[in-house]
Amino acid sequence: AAGLGFLLAVLWFDLMFDTQTRAHAGELPPEVLASISGYYRRVTTDAYPMNRLVASVMVLTLVAICVQVAQGGKRWWVAWASLAIVGLGVVLTLTRTVPNAVRLGSGVDTLAVQSSLARAIYADHLFSFARTTLVLGLQLFAR
Repeated sequence: AAGLGFLLAVLWFDLMFDTQTRAHAGELPPEVLASISGYYRRVTTDAYPMNRLVASVMVLTLVAICVQVAQGGKRWWVAWASLAIVGLGVVLTLTRTVPNAVRLGSGVDTLAVQSSLARAIYADHLFSFARTTLVLGLQLFAR
């Protein structure tokens, strides 16, 4: 639950920048892209080695859920559901969201491509927030 709470806090900060995409149709204004891409450059590239903390917490959360699965118990389905949902989230984050954030943070693409990346990251983060909240609810209330 502690790992999930930490990941929700990180997602909240990400979403504070991502929501700037909602107010604009089509290509995002340069100042909006500068704000979002600057944030992602700082948190994915410039923050080394602290940028590894989120990935570490994801792995530790997965390990804790695997221990829960191994222990079994009356509510075995909570552990298995949590493992499936968090596992999916980790795979999506590492294969799609993080690469998109690094690319957006580089600022090398056209405004149209950067706008598309920003919107994709926003959608991924909304889905991640819902998914993480669901697992946290399972962990806290179904035990």
